[in-house]
Amino acid sequence: MKTKVSWFSLMTSTLLLAACGGGGGSSGDTAPPPPAQTAGILGVSLTDAPSCGFDAVNVTISKVRVHQSASASDNDSGWTDLNVAPARKINLLNLTNGVLESLGQVSLPSGNYTQVRLLLEPSTGNNNSVVPTGGSETALETPSAAQSGIKLNANFNVPAGGRYDLVMDFDACKSIVTKGNGKYALKPVIKVVPTALNGINGYVSTGLAGSNVTVTAQQNGAIVAATVPSATGEFILSRLPLGNYDVVITADDRAAHVIGAVPVTSTSAMVQLSTTLAPFGLGTPSQQGKISGTATLQPASTTEVAQLSARQAINGGPTVTVRYANADLSSGAYSMGKLPLQPPQYVAYSSILPLTFTPALTTPTAGSYLVHAAATGYAAQTSAAVNISSTDATGINFTLVP
Repeated sequence: MKTKVSWFSLMTSTLLLAACGGGGGSSGDTAPPPPAQTAGILGVSLTDAPSCGFDAVNVTISKVRVHQSASASDNDSGWTDLNVAPARKINLLNLTNGVLESLGQVSLPSGNYTQVRLLLEPSTGNNNSVVPTGGSETALETPSAAQSGIKLNANFNVPAGGRYDLVMDFDACKSIVTKGNGKYALKPVIKVVPTALNGINGYVSTGLAGSNVTVTAQQNGAIVAATVPSATGEFILSRLPLGNYDVVITADDRAAHVIGAVPVTSTSAMVQLSTTLAPFGLGTPSQQGKISGTATLQPASTTEVAQLSARQAINGGPTVTVRYANADLSSGAYSMGKLPLQPPQYVAYSSILPLTFTPALTTPTAGSYLVHAAATGYAAQTSAAVNISSTDATGINFTLVP
């Protein structure tokens, strides 16, 4: 049975387990568990950023494997397995705003661990699937590595007689790519993030429900975290590394709203941008346009795709991504719609609320964007200014090379 875990309940259960020695989960090792004085507990949970254009993104998880060596191969000894039995089908879109899905816990030798692998069930019978907005459930093609284990970068310590909670952030938006002919493929984008809930939070007006509001935390135009508001209008950009972030809020038929240089200085506290009594209303209406084209890879790849972002540089402020999309895995075609023609509304961060936005001068000018194309293993490219003030732009094409 699926169990959603909020940050508060996760912390509470962690304390109780540490006090009571709670069990659960299972290890795939046949050897007996290590002595209590050298053993620790690893708890594993899953969270997600929002997806683009889907009502559901489902993955069926069968196992999580961990190893102390980053170079250990599948058949090497020393693996500890957390078996998810029975395998669990999870809709990643239910896990935004800091919500966690507990996958279980396992006893293992204490020490430093540097490799994590996430295993999925084969894509048969819609084990792994997507539901396009307004469409029906469609099988999701998964790479062979999903069955042998999607390898994640990690570096964590399991204390002797204690517990470490591992959280995997599965970015559904960046992980789903089209393959033409109505087919979809999984290109997993997953990172290990801290368990403690820190970051940035705030509220948008509940009157914006149905306007596809998305909130992102960015650095130099690169999206570090993303979320969508809850039914109460609250958004939480959670588990952020320490640093300054530009927060970008977008919605259908509205100008983008940008809060510049929001400082995240605590690993356990939130930076608040607005309150439930004074939420962001995003009151500046805007017509919107579209940019499309192709982004192909040379040499071609069967696994990598280009990621496109439409960016604007705020004069005296940051460069931000307003919209982003993956190229099609087969054709390289992409399309980024809902691009505001009005200039972004900008305010530099202040701890004194409420924040007041004003229209920003941008480079390029309002209604113009710089299109950035990037893919793993290929040199990124940025287009000249693309102006969509009077008509949508087509044929904005890229060929990426190593």
